[in-house]
Amino acid sequence: MKTHSNHPYHLVDYSPWPLTGSIGALTLTSGMIMWFHMNSMKLYLLGIIILLLTMIQWWRDITREGTYQGKHTMKVVMGLKWGMILFIISEIFFFISFFWAFFHSSLSPTPEIGMIWPPKGIITFNPMQIPLLNTMVLLCSGITVTWAHHSLLSSNYNQTTQSLYITVLMGMYFTMLQTYEYLEAKFTISDSIYGSTFYMATGFHGIHVMIGTMFLAVCLMRHIMCHFSSTHHLGFEAAAWYWHFVDVVWLFLYISIYWWGS
Repeated sequence: MKTHSNHPYHLVDYSPWPLTGSIGALTLTSGMIMWFHMNSMKLYLLGIIILLLTMIQWWRDITREGTYQGKHTMKVVMGLKWGMILFIISEIFFFISFFWAFFHSSLSPTPEIGMIWPPKGIITFNPMQIPLLNTMVLLCSGITVTWAHHSLLSSNYNQTTQSLYITVLMGMYFTMLQTYEYLEAKFTISDSIYGSTFYMATGFHGIHVMIGTMFLAVCLMRHIMCHFSSTHHLGFEAAAWYWHFVDVVWLFLYISIYWWGS
């Protein structure tokens, strides 16, 4: 078996994870339809389990490639960085579609919703309560993840651990506050265009916060296991970029939907 090559590129090995990931995604979406129409969550939960197992094992393989096998050369790292940048750009356009729908309906309310915004009968959230607290939590988490990055660049192991741990806790705290807010809401996703745009935009942002929290938690575990150095820490850099993207999207959500839109 050939172990060395005369080029800096990484030709990936055969992997079952793209296939199992596709099966998991199909099971998850089919399970959601079954949950909505037949009130059964069995297939949905199976899809989540398949996706979680796929993610854990796929990340494990990539970690091994980049940490122990030395396959992430400078050329490969640059390609992965561009991949992450393009992924974040695609996510930006994903959220632009929600903002477009929100402003399309709010700037020119139709007769069907009473020609007013918010629509008649919708009791909106007070932007000075939980939404403002969540804004402060995410802004502070942006500071702590930047602190972690600078500590890592300075090879300060303890401060990197502390700041990453605080960031993960803040991500979990944000999700708890968002859940409490949803439980206390006076309207649902089926309450006119306001409910639809509100829950789609804030709900997908909440999913991104949970993904980012998992991303940073994996980075914290990898840091504790000494996988990162001051010169080689692409996994953490990608997580930090993603977290800053989540921060900025929330600022737009808070200003437009919670504050201006209410």
